[in-house]
Amino acid sequence: MIANSAKIVTVGTFDGVHIGHQKILKRVVNLATANDYTPVVLTLFPHPRMVLKKNDKIKLLNTIDERIELLKSFDIEEVVVKKFTEEFADLSAKDYVKNILVDELNIKQIVIGYDHHFGKNRSANIDDLKTYAKKYNFKVEEISAQDIEDVTVSSTKIRNALETGQVAIANSFLGYNYFITGNVIKGKGLGRTLDFPTANIFIKESYKLIPCDGVYVVKSMIGDSTVYGMMNIGTNPTVGGKARSIEVHFFNFKKDIYNQELRIEFLKRLRSEQKFDNLEALKTQLHEDMHNTKDYIEKQNE
Repeated sequence: MIANSAKIVTVGTFDGVHIGHQKILKRVVNLATANDYTPVVLTLFPHPRMVLKKNDKIKLLNTIDERIELLKSFDIEEVVVKKFTEEFADLSAKDYVKNILVDELNIKQIVIGYDHHFGKNRSANIDDLKTYAKKYNFKVEEISAQDIEDVTVSSTKIRNALETGQVAIANSFLGYNYFITGNVIKGKGLGRTLDFPTANIFIKESYKLIPCDGVYVVKSMIGDSTVYGMMNIGTNPTVGGKARSIEVHFFNFKKDIYNQELRIEFLKRLRSEQKFDNLEALKTQLHEDMHNTKDYIEKQNE
């Protein structure tokens, strides 16, 4: 398909690109294939709540780069990211449809929720969209109430699950393992003194949702290899730590990965972060964590 070909578009935040979203994306791709359209997602960034409610501390399941990568992994050919600003929020419904959907995207069909609102103050609804569709010669396909409910429920459940360490529940709603993407930076070297050297992960996007503090079973693709390990999220209270950090001890891995960007997937939460009486007690617990992690990985890979 050529870049300026007729397009079928769906619009949304698509945070998480979870199983509810995937159902909508599959519908868009199937319709695109049947009609020789280009399947497109129009998404907004920053999240409207970040712009319109300055004090809103919303945490998102994906960074914008992760969201684009995930959407394309479900056969969406184009992801159009519109910068959400107060000026964009003031765009009239008519200008939004004419300038963006029709002129910019060359839309031939839109797949949208029955409860979709758009334009200044979200004043226009799907009936208004259908009126514009007749004027500008494109089709509107409604997403059912049940499918919209699935999207809403999934997003809420995923965030709640991650904030309470229920990784398996989050992953089941995502349809893939929850992951973070960050750079390996220099730490204090405490892990090395305990014979558990760690990669310290820095995530520059402050809006990215980090699961609750604790010890997790994780895996990452480093080069061409899948590497397993255990991750600690927390403040390292045993050594009087104050700042929250993310540290991963990878098993059977000795390469220098400073300054590399890693994508790390969460497989299971082992326990809460604890304050131990001394470093020896912490080291004993780390050996137990390693045993439990390796046991879990072995069973998963049987």
